[in-house]
Amino acid sequence: MDQNWRHLPPPARPIAAAAAAAVDAAQRHDDDALASAVRDLAGLDPAASGLFLGTVVRLLLEEGHPDGLDGEAVRDVLEHCVRSAAEWQDDVDPHTVLLLLAGALGVTEEDGAPPPAPDVLARHAALLIADLLGPRPAPPSLTAAMKEIERTQLND
Repeated sequence: MDQNWRHLPPPARPIAAAAAAAVDAAQRHDDDALASAVRDLAGLDPAASGLFLGTVVRLLLEEGHPDGLDGEAVRDVLEHCVRSAAEWQDDVDPHTVLLLLAGALGVTEEDGAPPPAPDVLARHAALLIADLLGPRPAPPSLTAAMKEIERTQLND
């Protein structure tokens, strides 16, 4: 992957690069590349990478459902992602994908349970984003998410 992330602020570059590598590996069903990219992504600031990955998911959901999402649409996204990922990832966890969807939509509730480990979240986020993208390349969506985060932070 030869994507150049120099147009992003320096703290965002490693997140975008690791996320792009993870999503690319997930799209290609490359276990080794996914494992490596997930290690890189999980080793970064969890708050920043979580915000970024959640924004990517939210933007892709909004793009795919311009009239809004209802419970059935969320269930369809969840089922499609889990079924697709299960074809090559034996331990894909529907609950983790649901947590990522809920987080991206801003509807999470604290239930006292510990969150999944950073590498589990990173892997499932890559699988979810890859599924939402289909055959499209990840960099345009990743760049859009960074711009959305920047816009939101400037307006707060």
